[in-house]
Amino acid sequence: MFGYATDETVEAMPMTLLLAHKLNARLHKLRRDGTLPWVRPDSKSQVTIEYTFDGGACLPRRVHTVVLSTQHNPEITMETLRRELMEKVVKFVIPADIMDENTIFHLNPCGSFITGGPMGDAGLTGRKIIVDTYGGWGAHGGGAFSGKDPTKVDRSAAYAARWVAKSLVKAKVCRRCLVQVSYAIGVAKPLSVMVFSFGTSALEEHELLQIVNDNFDLRPGKIIKELNLKRPMYQVTAENGHFGHEEFPWEQPKPLRISPELLKKSKGRPRLPRIRRYGRGKRRG
Repeated sequence: MFGYATDETVEAMPMTLLLAHKLNARLHKLRRDGTLPWVRPDSKSQVTIEYTFDGGACLPRRVHTVVLSTQHNPEITMETLRRELMEKVVKFVIPADIMDENTIFHLNPCGSFITGGPMGDAGLTGRKIIVDTYGGWGAHGGGAFSGKDPTKVDRSAAYAARWVAKSLVKAKVCRRCLVQVSYAIGVAKPLSVMVFSFGTSALEEHELLQIVNDNFDLRPGKIIKELNLKRPMYQVTAENGHFGHEEFPWEQPKPLRISPELLKKSKGRPRLPRIRRYGRGKRRG
């Protein structure tokens, strides 16, 4: 299971995915309150952003393309639909300072979208594992979340890995973080824990791992207890992603206990990732 965090947004989420979720959330808020009565429940969004990179950290520069398609009633015209999507959804969500005259907008680009949801597509459960997580950033272990109780590490450990990654980024010991954790059935303690900072930390990976081990107990039972995962809250996660929403306990950064030596070192200049080369040197054995 993997957790990911990046300092490019306040939520520590990739801006591409965050804006895509916000487009859907805004669209369906207006559907529910009656502002856009012609909108139906099914919709799709995608945001393409141009980035530059600063030593491994992601710096969003401009929105390249916005895609938003929504199911609708048969009476609405495409002209009205596209105008209202642009004025009441896109311009409300996408910051004006990262859009320009070259930004491309595809609003219901295929035209009419009347039949949607289970009537239009079969076999949706568990299929959207990337949009549920980080939109292709970071990594994914392959397990879906929805439909699983928190004793399944596919769900609980992925939430914990996000908690760890976000806590490290918010503590400013790195600007971008990927956490990997693996388990065996019947073994409570993780088989392995890996922390990768993409070269955005002054600390070595083993020092970041020391901070994780000093602050987090990643046994499934402890994860369930610390994040209170047995309370009913999972219906909300099925819409607009499992991460980046402050109401979820795994989105609350944990105050970290860091030794004075590591804390001082973490304020230094980020180091470049170490590249290990294999296949050279004397043969052993």
